[in-house]
Amino acid sequence: MTSLDSQSTPPATPPRRRTDRLGTAVVREIVATIVSGQMQPGESLPPEQYLTDHFGVSRTVVRESVKRLEEKGLLRAVQGRGTEIRERTAWNVLDPIVLDVLIEHDTATGILDNFSELRAATESMMSASMAAQATDEDVEALAAHLKAMEDTRGDVEAFGEADRAFHRFIMHRSGNFLAENVTRALMEGAMNSDRFKRNQTLFAHHHTIAEHRAVYDAVVARDAQAAGQAMRTHIEVSWARRRPINDA
Repeated sequence: MTSLDSQSTPPATPPRRRTDRLGTAVVREIVATIVSGQMQPGESLPPEQYLTDHFGVSRTVVRESVKRLEEKGLLRAVQGRGTEIRERTAWNVLDPIVLDVLIEHDTATGILDNFSELRAATESMMSASMAAQATDEDVEALAAHLKAMEDTRGDVEAFGEADRAFHRFIMHRSGNFLAENVTRALMEGAMNSDRFKRNQTLFAHHHTIAEHRAVYDAVVARDAQAAGQAMRTHIEVSWARRRPINDA
């Protein structure tokens, strides 16, 4: 990755890129520079002219990109000091670009560990809520989602989508709008990363179906506690199965 150190020499002839991608490319590189620790909280962003030369874009693109980064919580304008990097606690980790770059640079899988812990807590809660109020129609729909997983066993892409549909249905029917949206945002960001997908095998589909069936059986029985525990167990053991063994 190219450092944004303002002492380095900008490229003499910046590469041309499609206009509609310029802002996203600028934002992503700056996010990566911050997330990777090349720039620390409290440090100032390089001057606008340097960024314009470095990225080969107009001042308008740079200004719009900086504004987007401020909205994502990574930058803030400080009177008399320019624009500086904000502390990690201010970052909007639900933002797709921020989350994707965090995972990409998460060499010890700490972010993915945190994600799995949070997901286990929220989905356990939502599964319990869904089971406690499940209608006959809910049970029938959940059975269809489980069957879709069984029918697609061995097809990585189709099975993965059926798996996610099972989870999305439970979250939606739990009635917890906030938990659903936060968890889905994290899921979409994490599950699309290559690091999360690592170590998945077709043999794991057998275990995954059994774990989902345990959730389904608890919902059929309208047993909120059992449903919550079954979902928590599934998320914890499924991450343990795929967690990169060479990471700390």
